[in-house]
Amino acid sequence: MGMAFVYGFALLGTEALPVRVEAHVRPGLPGMTIVGLPGAAVREARERVRSGSASSALPLPSQRITVNLSPGEVRKEGPGFDLPMALAVLSASGYMPSGPLRRVGAVGEVALDGLLRPVRGALAVAEAARRLDSEFLILPLGALPEAHEVGGVDLVGVRHLSEAVAACRDPTLRARLQERGRRWLTRRRRQNRGLVLGGQPDMADVAGHEHAKRALEVAAAGGHHLLMVGAPGSGKTMLARRVPSILPPLERDEAIEVTRIWSVAGLHPPEFGLLRNRPFRAPHHTVSRSGLVGGGPVPRPGEVSLAHRGVLFLDELTEFARDVREALRQPLEEGVVTITRRSGTCVFPARCTLVAAVNPCPCGYWGHPERECRCSGEALARHREHLSGPVVDRIDVMIEVPPLTTTMLDGGRPFFRRGAGAGPDRPGFPGSERGRRRGGA
Repeated sequence: MGMAFVYGFALLGTEALPVRVEAHVRPGLPGMTIVGLPGAAVREARERVRSGSASSALPLPSQRITVNLSPGEVRKEGPGFDLPMALAVLSASGYMPSGPLRRVGAVGEVALDGLLRPVRGALAVAEAARRLDSEFLILPLGALPEAHEVGGVDLVGVRHLSEAVAACRDPTLRARLQERGRRWLTRRRRQNRGLVLGGQPDMADVAGHEHAKRALEVAAAGGHHLLMVGAPGSGKTMLARRVPSILPPLERDEAIEVTRIWSVAGLHPPEFGLLRNRPFRAPHHTVSRSGLVGGGPVPRPGEVSLAHRGVLFLDELTEFARDVREALRQPLEEGVVTITRRSGTCVFPARCTLVAAVNPCPCGYWGHPERECRCSGEALARHREHLSGPVVDRIDVMIEVPPLTTTMLDGGRPFFRRGAGAGPDRPGFPGSERGRRRGGA
């Protein structure tokens, strides 16, 4: 009969919470019981741990095994608890002494053949291990580039469960594994040197739309939210996708913030280290409220948080569900999203630049220089009412994007044409006095 514990980590919002993983092995009917509010993936870990241990020549004893995840009131989700559970159970089974594990953190998914796979949230886990003052943190080798950006904690990257056990047994072998990890990181940096990430579109490639480009530059420089009004095909989406190219590069603190969010959401492979480009998110108008601002039974960051320190583009803003549009009020004003559930409260950062685009009317051709609008005054009034005053009040810049023709681009004619320019005095602007008179006719 034996008992041992090691520290795992539960993701709560964008932070990682230390969890004491305790294992108790005693005579009785063979089996493994996991308590402490485990999720479905954590309950399934008993089969992965048993098979992975057997494949590593470390078979579990035919005894009763109980694993406790403390604190018990916090729900534990994901396969990241596989490795700490395996280490705690193997230590309680007598494969290694339990004393050295008491200040050790571990995270990783165990495959049936004993190989270790990276899991989401490696950056947040490394930060939690540093706050916990862990002696060292064991994690899959593929998660080293992301976790190494934190600093202040010794990292041991391993490829197999047997290596993790050996690192806990022998300090000399642990030092060799750490040196191997440093050499592996150096090789990866050398391979990635000169690699330009993203390949994002450049604003310099845009011909025409001088007033729209100027407005986007002002919005990007001041962090202002912007609304573009224009007919279909006028270039609103093309302009919005190029806004990140005129934003300054991410500073290190900003890159850590953005990487932490993307890593927790499972959208950033940990082997690529920190994100270097400003994020750009363009969700479809059928996105749900929790998909846009975050939420779910286990709160995850939404699109507005994934666009933190970058650009959130909402095309066809009036087509989004009303409750989805209204959910933007707090993020646009305060720069954070607060989600409260029975299990607790999560705060997600959401300081982004909103770039939205709408058509001037239901058919899209109000004020078009060449095509006639066929919308009635009632339809136009309903179209304008889709955006509530509180949401519009949080948008600082509104411009009209006129359609450009090949003749205008090739012949050098002016881009500001009567009925197609920017500003509330143009008939193409739905909120103008002349527009209201035309709409009511």
